Amino acid sequence: MARKAIVLTGFVILKFLLQFILISPEYDLQRDEYLHLDQANHLAWGYVSIPPMTAWISFLIKLLGNGLFWVKFFPALFGALTIVVVWKAIEELNGNLVALILGATGVLFSALLRLNTLYQPNSLDALCWTSLYFIVIKYLNTQKPKWLYVGAIIFAIGFLNKYNIVFLLIGLLPAILMTEQRAVLIRKHLYLAMLSGLLLILPNLLWQYQNQFPVIHHLNELAETQLVHVNAWGFLKSQLLFYAGSLFVIFSALYTLLFYRPFHTYKAFFWAIIFTLAVFIYFKAKDYYAIGLYPIYVAFGAVFIADMLKTGRKRYWQAVAIAIPVLFFIPMYNIAFPNKSPEYILQHAEQYRDLGMLRWEDGKDHALPQDFADMLGWKELAHKVDGIYSNLPEPGKTLVLCDNYGQAGAINYYTKNKIRAVSFNADYVNWFKLDHPYDHLIRVKSYPGHDSELEETSPYFHTSLVSDSITNPFAREYRTIIYTFLDAKVDINKRIQEEVNETKNYR
Repeated sequence: MARKAIVLTGFVILKFLLQFILISPEYDLQRDEYLHLDQANHLAWGYVSIPPMTAWISFLIKLLGNGLFWVKFFPALFGALTIVVVWKAIEELNGNLVALILGATGVLFSALLRLNTLYQPNSLDALCWTSLYFIVIKYLNTQKPKWLYVGAIIFAIGFLNKYNIVFLLIGLLPAILMTEQRAVLIRKHLYLAMLSGLLLILPNLLWQYQNQFPVIHHLNELAETQLVHVNAWGFLKSQLLFYAGSLFVIFSALYTLLFYRPFHTYKAFFWAIIFTLAVFIYFKAKDYYAIGLYPIYVAFGAVFIADMLKTGRKRYWQAVAIAIPVLFFIPMYNIAFPNKSPEYILQHAEQYRDLGMLRWEDGKDHALPQDFADMLGWKELAHKVDGIYSNLPEPGKTLVLCDNYGQAGAINYYTKNKIRAVSFNADYVNWFKLDHPYDHLIRVKSYPGHDSELEETSPYFHTSLVSDSITNPFAREYRTIIYTFLDAKVDINKRIQEEVNETKNYR
């Protein structure tokens, strides 16, 4: 027992070490991370962009000092816990030490390394998917009602973190109906557990209702701007890459769930992955939404492979099976993570392009992967806005208005002047404080689209200046302009309030 604990501890430590060395210090945080961190200053039961769980974690990060270490600690923690849950699942499936090591290796050296580099809801989402599947295994093994209630709690946590977990239930329900496990549907504890889960997520559902279900607007916006570029082939191709080193383990799991007698109880899992992927494809989901689907299948496959290779000369292949995910990771280390400079990526663009990593949400290829480009230019923007703000005659009467949530969040995270930048984008439209008059405006305007800013805004101020711009050519915010407008001729607060109301009404 102690031996297993030592090995598991080693995997957890290695996971944390890898997550902290896979990001080069020349990169900033990613634009979504700034929004999530700023949500700590506006705690609520819901947000335009995501459910409330991330904001609560951000509040904890804020209490811990809001430093970069803690920002990166939590996604790494959720990734490490995913390994632990897979480990426990393998033990529940009666896997030996080889199975445990094979499963932990497959999960460690997977797309989760990339996912866990960013402070976003996705890391906890993958953990919740894996944990809920694990609870299904526990229930199938024991038939104890308590696991239904534990599952309801995990679902509620997942739902309050990212609505994506609903896809798990949509795929699992018909899968259960196709097996003898359908008997669970006539047990009262299932419905009491479902009621418990509903009560836990009810505050967020009420928030959605009171705010005219902004999640629907958000999904429609995604469908129009991003998901329109998603196609079934591209989605499926990405699935093969996420766990490339463990594909043989996952495919082994699918075989065993149908034909391996010790796993007959878990046949519903075979149909669950089929139905879940079909639903993802139907709704044109982003490929990474499905990353949390696979760790539990790594557990099934690891147990089967270790069992098949436990005798005689076959033991040699145990080491080979464990080594494969590591060998796949070695070349990916140089490509899949922001641990190389933009100049290096530019010089080796072909290998990034071949993997589709230069394709952005707009469906076009760019110089850097989108996530990498989204991690550049933010400190530059914040420091320049900070300097402009400090030199104004009455900085306290200055409104900092940005085009998007990344700009506003980065300024608020890095500023030394306690600036509370806002935007009409995402959740920031609800965070305007118009309780005192503004006389000046710092306007952060993205490229393209800034050409007419002076012409449109100058008539409302006595002085208008182009103060600075983002000069990092690799940043997604490259050529973003910072304008300064001084001494308003009109009531800024009134005009801003009208724009806020118009934006909310549109939603």
